[in-house]
Amino acid sequence: MNPTTKNVRAVLFDLDGTLIDSAPDLGAAADMLRVARGLPSLPIEAYRHMAGAGARGMLKVGFDMTPEHPEFPALREEFFNNYEARIHESTFQFDGVPQLVEALVAHSLPWGVVTNKATRFTSLIVERMPLFATAGAVVSGDTTPHSKPHPAPLLEAAKRMGIDPVQCIYVGDDERDIIGGKAAGMLTVAAAYGYLGDGANPRDWGADFLIESPLELLKLLNTD
Repeated sequence: MNPTTKNVRAVLFDLDGTLIDSAPDLGAAADMLRVARGLPSLPIEAYRHMAGAGARGMLKVGFDMTPEHPEFPALREEFFNNYEARIHESTFQFDGVPQLVEALVAHSLPWGVVTNKATRFTSLIVERMPLFATAGAVVSGDTTPHSKPHPAPLLEAAKRMGIDPVQCIYVGDDERDIIGGKAAGMLTVAAAYGYLGDGANPRDWGADFLIESPLELLKLLNTD
């Protein structure tokens, strides 16, 4: 039996790679570390596919460094400082996202954000991008004791919006988004236009739906 969205009363989104393209600023923050150490600059496209993994992904691309490396914590903090300083310089909304949000609001469908990004950075983006003025909830990676793929942040967002989790649909560009959404009892949508990770195939994630562009979500919700 195919899933249906007829009972959906709220829409939750991942942030990076789903609503906004933050790869240019994340990559630039990591590249600043390379240049400061006399290494050649890498093109932003070299970083893009790992942007969803945050500092871990950016340092892996920039230095082939994993969290187990003894210098990782110090380099990560330097990366964080670089990123915070330029967090909104080159970050933009994906094509169709403003229209998508407008349509949700017009159809009285509450929407919100559940991201693994720390509040330190999420709050700055939310404050500086008018897109988020109508968001009913913004839950960051450190809002609850757990981050995705644990369902806790998704359940927290549903609670803040006053919506039963089973009446929510969650959209994300990483397998952890689908795992977390399903664990929370929500319908899930794989955003195949996002970062996806290293060689990931969103069709293998077991999402209820898959979209190739943000506005395709409206067709699923019968609000286009």
